Amino acid sequence: MARPLPKSERIRSGVVEYGLVRHRLVESLRKGKVRRDEVCDAHPELLRAASNLGQPTDRPCPVCDAAATVEVTYVFGSKLPSGGTCPSSKAELARLERREEPVVCYAVEACTGCGFHHLARKWQAGGRATRRAAKQRAQ
Repeated sequence: MARPLPKSERIRSGVVEYGLVRHRLVESLRKGKVRRDEVCDAHPELLRAASNLGQPTDRPCPVCDAAATVEVTYVFGSKLPSGGTCPSSKAELARLERREEPVVCYAVEACTGCGFHHLARKWQAGGRATRRAAKQRAQ
């Protein structure tokens, strides 16, 4: 088992919001600087995850207005699949965020209607010693 990082070396990171980037992309689309097929090209796996695991939002799709967007979270880190994992509930996400090993989480906004997608947020978590690991080091 990998030894957890000392308290002073743990990852401390805030959430990075990409709302301004999204706004600029939508404005570029409306002004004709970007084509619709360039922003509505979500990967089939993202659309499948959005349909099956995504959390509905109260935001309508900025492109088609036909559907509300869905948020899908991906978590990447050591001892996870190379393609990351997509937690199916808030409890599972919280469990992944409490891991001893650091993880990077990405929340992606997607529209299952037209295929619009955009990175909404990114944050780091994990890297925390569990009580059992701390107890073992103390012995």
